Amino acid sequence: MGQIVATPAVADHFAAHGINPLDYLSRHVRGDWGDVPPEDAEANQASIERGTRILSSYKVASETVWVITEADRSSTTLLFPSEY
Repeated sequence: MGQIVATPAVADHFAAHGINPLDYLSRHVRGDWGDVPPEDAEANQASIERGTRILSSYKVASETVWVITEADRSSTTLLFPSEY
């Protein structure tokens, strides 16, 4: 997963709700992509073999949070879709 970072807004959101972001990172690493459409889940599976970007999407305290691992696996970012 490389360096793990979160945007300030997402970090504040997790903290405000007392939620541990490691729970969602763990799901991402295990291949539980959350609320992505089937075609994105299939693309994620292929990304593991091809070394391309991986995207998970989770509802966290009523807000959608994306977890994106870059193609080169140098970093994984937690962010709101509006911050992409």
